[in-house]
Amino acid sequence: MYGSSRQFAEQYRKVGVSTSVTDADPHKLIALLFDGACQRIRQAQAGIAQGDLARKGKAIGEACAIIGHLNGSLDHEAGGEIAGNLSALYDYLIHRLTEANLHNDESALAESLQLLGEIDSAWNAIPQAQRNIPATP
Repeated sequence: MYGSSRQFAEQYRKVGVSTSVTDADPHKLIALLFDGACQRIRQAQAGIAQGDLARKGKAIGEACAIIGHLNGSLDHEAGGEIAGNLSALYDYLIHRLTEANLHNDESALAESLQLLGEIDSAWNAIPQAQRNIPATP
């Protein structure tokens, strides 16, 4: 459903999260990206609560970049309908995060965090035996 582990490792480095992603399997890298997006949304929530709009904007921008990368990495041929549904959900999340940024909309941030949490839970519920995602160069 997703592309290569090298892409994920590079994206993870770009968003400034330090961990040993080079040894992680593709399934773990996707989980790390979900975690990174959720962390950024929580930072945006804190930015709004503290009146730090620059922090909020930066965090939302980084969350959108992570989600955009996840969306762009979907393998629609292998993932079929699931990939299409995830793509639509990622588009929706970016839309809601953009609204949150423009209007300091805490409910949009909470909704985005909840939706990402649900995707993350489903991703982590995939049985170990089914986690072999083929890497594409």
